[in-house]
Amino acid sequence: MSTYLQSLNQGLAEALATDVRVVMLGEDLHDPYGGAFKVSRGLSTRFPGRVISTPISEAGFTGVAAGMAIRGLRPVVEIMFGDFLTLCADQIVNHITKFSRMYPGVSVPLVIRTPMGGGRGYGATHSQTLEKMFMGVPGLTVLAPSLAHDPGQLLKHAILTDNNPILFIENKLLYGQTLLQSDDAELDVALLHDDDGYPTARVRNIPGHPADLTLIAYGGSSRMVLEVMRNFRSEEISLCALFPSRLAPLSVAPLLLHLQSAGPILVVEEGSAGFNWGSELSAQLYEQLFARLKQPIRRLAAQDAVIPCRADLEDEVLLTTAKIEATILEMLT
Repeated sequence: MSTYLQSLNQGLAEALATDVRVVMLGEDLHDPYGGAFKVSRGLSTRFPGRVISTPISEAGFTGVAAGMAIRGLRPVVEIMFGDFLTLCADQIVNHITKFSRMYPGVSVPLVIRTPMGGGRGYGATHSQTLEKMFMGVPGLTVLAPSLAHDPGQLLKHAILTDNNPILFIENKLLYGQTLLQSDDAELDVALLHDDDGYPTARVRNIPGHPADLTLIAYGGSSRMVLEVMRNFRSEEISLCALFPSRLAPLSVAPLLLHLQSAGPILVVEEGSAGFNWGSELSAQLYEQLFARLKQPIRRLAAQDAVIPCRADLEDEVLLTTAKIEATILEMLT
């Protein structure tokens, strides 16, 4: 059984082995270190010259990768912490995502990988979930696979086949987690495929029973949602979870078929409340489902606050399993 991290490492290895145009850039990628979270471990040894450890300049090496992509390579950039995307935001927002629209015939097949999320006591500048800052950027695809996906295969697909710039979000606390298997004894999992190659995962805790409540979440929050589903299974509360792997451009089409007759809907995300993925998703669902909704769509996210280091204070700010469970019980009573 593969972990989230092992799947990503395998996906990177397969992409490097499949296409000699694939190169990797980032800080401290070379063995024996293999990157801050070891996702790149072993790759510099297997693919010498194509895994490049860079100076500490996110703006610099992201710009270099953009030039590589324009000239025909398929670079993969690792940003050590998602918080540091702010340092290369100019390259992403003002250059990389615009080149193909400004210059006919130009494409920028560039994947930027980065870990997001708190829960490890890293404090205010190493614990944020900032993808909402990039979801409204035209021309940028934002991906965030859950534990119910195969993140390595999604990453490989993005690297080898997508000619648009991609921001690939990996949650820190998912790295050591075992991926949800299709033959899981407690949870029923299925992938709902779309034309873009980035499927939505559907998980049920009591197969064959209509859902008492449907959760919609992504990426790092899948860890907590799946734990909640297992906990409520013993109480015979039937839950269905939908985990899109593509956050932007946002499409509710894969979700609508499973929400036409849905009961209460809870949208969950690990990022901070306000102007986020859940807000836009809820707005689009209201446009499609308003007449069918049995109660208002609820949203649950982290507090709009700076993230502290101390574990108990961090739990107050961030999304937790207990907060999800309490919200579900409130919605069902």
